[in-house]
Amino acid sequence: MALVVVRGAIFGEFADHVASEAIIALVVFSGIGWGAGWIIEYVVRDSVEASFRRRVEWYRQGIADAGLLEDNSAEES
Repeated sequence: MALVVVRGAIFGEFADHVASEAIIALVVFSGIGWGAGWIIEYVVRDSVEASFRRRVEWYRQGIADAGLLEDNSAEES
């Protein structure tokens, strides 16, 4: 938005024209930011969930190897 204002000042454009272009730029870049944020949120959430599931499986495997876990997998399903 600041770049639009600076460009308008350099080229001597009217304030109403510069303001409308700045608002359009703001809306466009907020949409781009929303889309990028949504994608990043999905990727990070998926990564954290996968890491958590691997860690829980590693923990359960360690407990099972130590003989401390009863086999209740048939009851859980």
